[in-house]
Amino acid sequence: MGIGMLAFQAAKRSKSLAGRLWAVQQQREALGTNGGVWMRAISSSPARETEASAEKRTPVGGARVEFPKPEEAFEVTVDGHPVKIPKGLTVLQACELAGVDIPRFCYHSRLSIAGNCRMCLVEVEKSPKPVASCAMPALPGMKIKTDTPMAKKAREGVMEFLLMNHPLDCPICDQGGECDLQDQSMAFGSDRGRFVETKRSVVDKNLGPLVKTVMTRCIQCTRCVRFASEVAGVQDLGMLGRGSGEEIGTYVERLMTSELSGNVIDICPVGALTSKPFAFKARNWELKGTESIDVSDAVGSNIRIDSRGPEVMRVLPRLNEPRVEAPMVNARIRKAVRAGHAKVASVGPPMDLAYDHQHLGIGPETLIQIAEGRHPFCSTLASAKYPVLIVGAGIFERKDKDAIIAAVDIISKHAKVIRNEWNGFNVLLLNAAQAGGLDLGLIPGSGSKIGIENAKFVYLLGADDIQVDKISKDAFVVYQGHHGDRSVYRANMILPGVAFSEKEGTYENTEGCTQQTIPAVPTVGDSRDDWKILRALSEVSGVKLPYDTVNALRTRIRAVSPNLLRVDEREPASAWIRELKPEFNSKMSPRPFTNAIDNFYMTDSICRASKTMAQCTATLLSQK
Repeated sequence: MGIGMLAFQAAKRSKSLAGRLWAVQQQREALGTNGGVWMRAISSSPARETEASAEKRTPVGGARVEFPKPEEAFEVTVDGHPVKIPKGLTVLQACELAGVDIPRFCYHSRLSIAGNCRMCLVEVEKSPKPVASCAMPALPGMKIKTDTPMAKKAREGVMEFLLMNHPLDCPICDQGGECDLQDQSMAFGSDRGRFVETKRSVVDKNLGPLVKTVMTRCIQCTRCVRFASEVAGVQDLGMLGRGSGEEIGTYVERLMTSELSGNVIDICPVGALTSKPFAFKARNWELKGTESIDVSDAVGSNIRIDSRGPEVMRVLPRLNEPRVEAPMVNARIRKAVRAGHAKVASVGPPMDLAYDHQHLGIGPETLIQIAEGRHPFCSTLASAKYPVLIVGAGIFERKDKDAIIAAVDIISKHAKVIRNEWNGFNVLLLNAAQAGGLDLGLIPGSGSKIGIENAKFVYLLGADDIQVDKISKDAFVVYQGHHGDRSVYRANMILPGVAFSEKEGTYENTEGCTQQTIPAVPTVGDSRDDWKILRALSEVSGVKLPYDTVNALRTRIRAVSPNLLRVDEREPASAWIRELKPEFNSKMSPRPFTNAIDNFYMTDSICRASKTMAQCTATLLSQK
């Protein structure tokens, strides 16, 4: 149940109360009040009241709770309803399990507890004053009341303070219609305020081309500060000043250059931090949301595409709890390091990973030392309970890739990275469809001596990252794709395909989890689905493919690689590294490893065609 629904229920309760008062008045008039006996009508029997009190409530948002130690679980009472919870939950979490949605601004389930907005105040029996439910641990036998006059008055007072300096600019605010402050002021606020002084104003901050700031709207919930420091691992934002002069900003004038900087827009509950590219473009009730997958990398992060008619207006992240893969690999590693569960070491160019780690070296000689057991880090790796090796896809561009894979194979054997109950060997792919293509067998033919340099006919199926200058000048090049920025200039023929937002797609991420998408917007111009173009070409070429529908195509995929149709299931990887058995060569190239991606704002053709990403690139280069 969302906060907007709370406003509706509050109004509904007030209407039902008025109805009951009117019914009582009618009864009094019917029975007479002068000398007559007035009897109160009973609307339900004691048995029904018992059934109502014992009625099982549904947790907020369909939340599920696990009991790691059932013997430590205990029972609390929320608004007269008992609920069993595990040890360690807060009062707010207990209320959510009991089906009661507590208003909040500063609290976020994935961030540390701040407890500074005070909007989540509830009444606890034997407590002289309301308590902040987000920071108060639930105790056995605790009786929590969320709908008492004390709790209502406390929330009303907090809301009055929050609105004291908040500007009345909802009609021009991009957060309008999806603002927590609007929803909660309707549900829990008063119809008037007592503040008659001049409202304060705060200077806006320049956080880069993605984040638009109107800091006068800020309610100092510190969500953005905690997200930047705890998740992104940067200390760019902080709280400055005291009292009425308190504000959030950068300690010195600087831009947010973290690849996660745009996510502060999504966690801001008010209109202080909004999307700069989306400013004044559309209202949220004009948009149609479509769940999709981010195809800018091979991680497969879950997104929502908001469109209006044939135009994509914005892209937002979305939560998908059943999935095991990490939406942000480096952020999840950082989370494990901060929790004290992981020790991380890297081999390659020095970089800021936003967490403590050991930099072992920059080249293959370090791998040789570890493979031969001569490196000090070998003992740490051998003592790991669940060791993990992550190999970057950049090594496959090297001539000595077989020798490097052989060294990694020896390291994985010594550290027992691959065993019956555990497979910690990972290859971090770069492209969204790369894992699925490998499962379908889309690899160069074995023993083929013809490379792209000698080919007379080259078919580029969405291939925008190849080195076009290697193609022979007398070769005939066909380009099929969208947003073509590199390969399209070399093409002799262009077959316009559709973007990921315009087609049904099946994507397997680097972890082996398959996900499917549906079109968010209609196709544009003469563009067609990729499989339809190939189907038409096969008919013209005299080798007609037996696919006329998407279902027929998926039937063929099921025969070749059935795991691609098991949606939202992670396919266990086989130990393919054992079968290749590359030859170990200690005389591999001494050339240091390099970054596979120099600019994370320009990773595919869609990003390279974006004006916003070009502005982000210019900002990134100016910071170096």
